[in-house]
Amino acid sequence: MRALIQKIILATTLLMLLACTEAPEQPQLQELQLSGRTMGPIVYTVKLIANKQHIEDTLLAEQVDQLLKKINGQMSTYDPNSELSAFNQYRGFEARSVSPELNQVLAESIRLAEITHGALDVTVGPLVNLWSFGPEKRPERVPSDELILQTKQRIGIDKVTLNQNLLAKTDAEVYVDLSAIAKGFAVDMVADLLEQQGHHNYLVDIGGEMRLKGKKLNGQAWRIAVEKPISGTRAVQKVIMPGDNAVATSGDYRNYFEEGGVRYSHTIDPTTGWPISHKLVSVTVVHPSAMTADGLATAIEVMGPEKGLAFAQQQQFAVYLISKDGDAFSETMTEQFKQYLAE
Repeated sequence: MRALIQKIILATTLLMLLACTEAPEQPQLQELQLSGRTMGPIVYTVKLIANKQHIEDTLLAEQVDQLLKKINGQMSTYDPNSELSAFNQYRGFEARSVSPELNQVLAESIRLAEITHGALDVTVGPLVNLWSFGPEKRPERVPSDELILQTKQRIGIDKVTLNQNLLAKTDAEVYVDLSAIAKGFAVDMVADLLEQQGHHNYLVDIGGEMRLKGKKLNGQAWRIAVEKPISGTRAVQKVIMPGDNAVATSGDYRNYFEEGGVRYSHTIDPTTGWPISHKLVSVTVVHPSAMTADGLATAIEVMGPEKGLAFAQQQQFAVYLISKDGDAFSETMTEQFKQYLAE
């Protein structure tokens, strides 16, 4: 009898020990959102599926803010003290060492300039300023043909050399503007930060340039709306499911000015020195890199509907184009883009 009682006590003790050593209940995941401003007025949003305590413990919101401040301090043309502004203000020809981040963006800018035959040219800054769309805040008016021609002499990616991390200019007046690609780079950097923190279900959006991975809280894939290119309104033109990719859209329907009944887009054609004036009003690119997608979207917008589509098809890029003829819109896309259409 005593032996039986001892066995019962032993069994009870073991059960209690097992109960005490069971794995603690896993925190419930939820969709969390971080947001703020960067690069001046640009709004950023980060959505991720995670444990709230994990986010607070890693101070992720603060890390994202600090990362974006760092990038802005490297690549902004609006900050006179940024690394890029220092290069633009420099009037010498000696090569200058640049940060790894600026080096990466400049290297991709030069590569894209080559494959787009100059449609993307980050030295177009003087023309952007001339047309009142840059940090100089010039009056919104059409410059003279003579002034455009003079300014064009300062443009050309061949006036910039990048050797490893050494940047130089062959013309003292060269001015680099990375606004067509820096937002995409910032998106990639925030996404990489999330990955380093162990997050693999997220959406990063900086001023409309995005990178996505994994799924939403309900287990469904992220869905993205491509806006109808109409100024002053928010309407959906197309819904896509990009998967684990980046999405960038370039359009001429929000940033412009009008003079004499003519609308002048903020997107400048480096070849002509004038704002684009064709029927292509929106370009969306899906690509693994937000930086590359950002630059490609601008380049294809500069090319126009026919050349842009032909280039995208030849390079096998996933691209969606919207053109406007009067009050009507027409759309076309490459075969590579069709896989991302939402059902």
